[in-house]
Amino acid sequence: MTVFKSMQINASGLNLERLKLDTISTNIANANTTRTENGEAYRRKVVVFRERLSAETDRQSGLASVRSEGVNVVGIAEDQSDFRLEYSPEHPDADENGYVRLPNVNMVDEMIDLIRTQRTYEANVTALNTSKSILKKALEISKD
Repeated sequence: MTVFKSMQINASGLNLERLKLDTISTNIANANTTRTENGEAYRRKVVVFRERLSAETDRQSGLASVRSEGVNVVGIAEDQSDFRLEYSPEHPDADENGYVRLPNVNMVDEMIDLIRTQRTYEANVTALNTSKSILKKALEISKD
């Protein structure tokens, strides 16, 4: 793997983690939204991604191998788990029995995801900086 390839992999990871942070922020901001444009409570969003793989053949041995080239974002999906119900007959979005459908956003889970995503982002930054440092050292060596 070249230094540039590792930087591309880190960059794809950074993009993924940034999108996850944005999605988690949206979930937290809408944790109490009882009515969206489709008429129901806000549904928690999750980022769907997959590893980007490529098939390569070793020039010397002729053996085929699969290598990672980072990650691809497939899309943003809605969590289909049930809404929370809360008895609040005075709420404008209450049903005929007095229950309000609240978003399926659990703040504890969102905060855990937020911390995990921040740490993964930081790990990608560290790996990217290490790759840059290696490249810089290689250029210094070649100068001499």
